Amino acid sequence: MSTRIPVNLEGNITADPEFGTSNGTDFARFSIAVNERRRNEETNEWENGEPVFHRVVVFNRLAHNIAASVHKGDTVLVNGDLRFNNYTDKDGNAREGREIVASSVGPSLRFATATVVSNPPKVNSPAASATGPVATPEATGADIAR
Repeated sequence: MSTRIPVNLEGNITADPEFGTSNGTDFARFSIAVNERRRNEETNEWENGEPVFHRVVVFNRLAHNIAASVHKGDTVLVNGDLRFNNYTDKDGNAREGREIVASSVGPSLRFATATVVSNPPKVNSPAASATGPVATPEATGADIAR
């Protein structure tokens, strides 16, 4: 059992996302840099703190949307779970890595604007492909016993 650690971050994408497919599942990976801005009390100037880099991975439709929408330098909001994994490096040393498995990613509108374009429905359903009138039940509440 793994520990679920929810995270919400705002940061800048450090390189264009990498898109791929593994075992039939589409994914996109990218890194974001997060740094703190603070006012130096002595100089009264704003300063950047040391950046912290986070690896982010997304899957399926979100991976396609990421690959088509965001690029190096874009500021994004990332919502997901922090996951830890153990691996052995090329020299045989045991290592621990971490990455965020994101459930949602969006543009930060702090210093930019965005236009949202919805994707077509993922699955064809009768409502998605209907060409004629669609019957909707009328709810009057007259037959509801209280």
